[in-house]
Order: sequence, then C-alpha cells, then structure tokens
Amino acid sequence: MKVCIVGAGAIGGLMGVKLALAGEQLTLIARGPHLAAIQKHGLKLISQDGTEQVARDLAATSQITEAGAHDIVILALKAHQIEAVASQLPALFHTETLAVTVQNGIPWWYFQKHGGEYEGKRLYSLDPNGVLEANIDAGRIIGSIAYPAAEVSEPGVIRHLEGNRFPVGELDGSKSERVKKLSALLTGAGFKSPVLTDIRAQIWLKAWGNLSFNPISALTRATLAEIARFPESRELAASMMREAQQVAQKLGITFRLTVEQRIAGAEAVGEHKTSMLQDLESGRPLEIEALVGVFLELGRLTQTPTPSIDAVYACVKLLSATVGKGERGRPVGQAS
Repeated sequence: MKVCIVGAGAIGGLMGVKLALAGEQLTLIARGPHLAAIQKHGLKLISQDGTEQVARDLAATSQITEAGAHDIVILALKAHQIEAVASQLPALFHTETLAVTVQNGIPWWYFQKHGGEYEGKRLYSLDPNGVLEANIDAGRIIGSIAYPAAEVSEPGVIRHLEGNRFPVGELDGSKSERVKKLSALLTGAGFKSPVLTDIRAQIWLKAWGNLSFNPISALTRATLAEIARFPESRELAASMMREAQQVAQKLGITFRLTVEQRIAGAEAVGEHKTSMLQDLESGRPLEIEALVGVFLELGRLTQTPTPSIDAVYACVKLLSATVGKGERGRPVGQAS
C-alpha cells in the first residue's frame, strides 16, 4: 500500500523503516538535516538489541503538496504542529485515504463520532480556528496510540528504545474492515496492533500520566522516578490525576488502574526524561495544550474543578514563554 508518514521523527521514523522493510510503498515528510540524510543514505533504525536496519527504498520530501495521494496517511507530528500543515494535507488524500493519528494527549477529534450530548463538539484548546476539522474529515480518521519509545539520535538515524504497540480503533468503536486491514498492515511490519473498540479509554489511560509527569518534569528537570519518589511531587501528580479522573468519569470513561498503580508504573520506567523535558532541553516548542491545557477545557465543559491542573498549566505556560520556546515561538515544519 502507499503510505505517507507526515513527521518522520522518532515515532514516525520508527514506523517508516518498519513499514518500508515490510514492502510497503513509503513517503516520508521530513525537513532539514534529517531530511537530507534520509535522501542521501536512507533511514537507519537501531533496534533495542543493537541490530541496525536501513530502509532505502522510500521517498522523502519536505513538500506535502508534491507527494501525491496515498492510501494511508500517518500523522506523526506533535499535536501543536498539525495546524501549520493542515491545509496541505488534502493533497495526500484520495476518496478512501485513511488518516491515522498517533499524537500524545487528547486528540482534537475526541468528540467526533462520540455520540451523546457532546457529539461533534470542537475542542478549542486543540483546534482554535477549526483548521484541523476543516481539512481532516472525521470519516477518514482512525485513532492510534504510540507506546514505543524512540529518539532521533542523529540525522537519518532512529534509535528504538522500547515498546512495539500501536493499537488502533475507529472513532465509533466499530470493527470495520478498514481498521482490520490497518491492524494487519502494522502487524506485518512487526508491531503489535490490536483493534480496540474503546480507543478513547486507552487514549485517556496514556494521557492520564502525560498530563502530570510531563509538565512537572519540565518545571523541575526531574525524571519519572525522581518525581514519583519525592513525596510532594508524587502527591501533586496524584492530585492532577484524580482531577482528570473525575472529568473522564463524567465523559463515560472508566480506568482499569488506580492512581497509585499508574504512578507506580511510571516510577518503574526509571530515570527517564519525559518528552516535554526533552523538548525543553533541546529548545523545541513544548506540547502543552494536548497534554495539559485540554484538561482545563474538559473540566469546564463537565463542570469539574481542576485546581491542581490549572496551577501546573499556568506554570508550564510561563516557563514556555520565559525561555522563549512557546508553541508559536517559531514556524513549525513537517517533522517532530
């Protein structure tokens, strides 16, 4: 199948190499030195055991509008980067093209095909101008969750650190033929990709930890283990998670883990820097709204107080502004 990955950074690059080596026809959207390295040498993947693989039979460009139509478009950009390229994305679509989203946090499409009183409601913290909604039809979207950890260790090189799960799900919870085919495609590339009938519940479970650990780590420069082992920061994370859990329950979401179990899971990861801390240290814009800000909006929507989340959000927004790395501090391109 023809697959385009918009954002060939760590996660997009991992998916790209595996899919290309599995025989799919790949186009990668990237930029800068990373793009130049891919065009010259291909995209290298260093696996957890040190094995190296290089995908050379793929196309790579920075120009979305020149890439042509594809059967599957995987959006591997960070949430705050999508708006800048949204108007170009229709150039990648034909009538049956699937748009697969793998962003962290709550997605902009959350209430599309949701049902109930909030059906179709736009989340203004994620899509303030309606650009995403206008350019990416909800009928194309299949949600996915990226569980692997990876990094771009140097231009053209992806290092796979851990994990290989990319569960997928239709927004309406159905087990359609197209989501089964997507699952089979990812499975054929070596990933675990079960079809979920409750994609939103799984998104919440991951976002639940990102909500607290990401901003706390950026504010304190602490790792997951350090946050979890320091009593005051552990309690702050727990307080934020309890508030979010109340919001989720009002939206019909039930968690299969307790707050303490979720924190223990993060602690077990060890001395790991969250993505927000890594972005801060690398001078990249911080992914604030999808990871933290949206919970304020959902709290207001469900009339749920979120004082701890509000306070941490204010602090991390100030951090972003004072270090000059705000989400709109510089133009964003096609790769995270």
